[in-house]
Amino acid sequence: MAEPTEKTPTAPPPADGVSEAAAASPPVATSRGFRFLGEDKSVHKALGGGKTADVLLWKDKKMSAAVIGGATVIWVLFEVVEYNFMPLVSHFLIGALAVVFLWSKATIFIKKSSPDIPEVQISEELAANIVKVLRTDINQALRLLREIAMGHDLMKFIGVYFYPNNLFLFHFNKTSLSYPVLMCFS
Repeated sequence: MAEPTEKTPTAPPPADGVSEAAAASPPVATSRGFRFLGEDKSVHKALGGGKTADVLLWKDKKMSAAVIGGATVIWVLFEVVEYNFMPLVSHFLIGALAVVFLWSKATIFIKKSSPDIPEVQISEELAANIVKVLRTDINQALRLLREIAMGHDLMKFIGVYFYPNNLFLFHFNKTSLSYPVLMCFS
């Protein structure tokens, strides 16, 4: 009879599924750079790989600093100084108009060509479409005002009437009460 062969005791596999040989060896550093979310793609490529990625990753330091500086100036204007968007746009446009005007007048003295400003015109079709859209909106508003004035919808009347009076429900004062009293007697 053949003798049973001796078996060498083997260690049970580790609980985390990593073998001892793999756990003992140090991780291999690759020269491919940081990988985004375990994918085989760099962060630069994940951000688009162009100028935007260069700015976000501070590879173009001057442009990144300009973006941060511009965002800071906009934040200071809107939050700290409490400047509004429409005055900013209108002041910018007025300033641009002044610069172009002065440039066109200064061309006489500095003997350079005047600025080439293209002529912009709105087509008749575009103007007709805008008027059609505005006409329907204005007609709907007039229809709503007529319906309210004829007394068909009391809640809309109350909403329209008290809205200009600083939201009657939140600012209840005797001035707000005088308007309905005067309307009842008229």
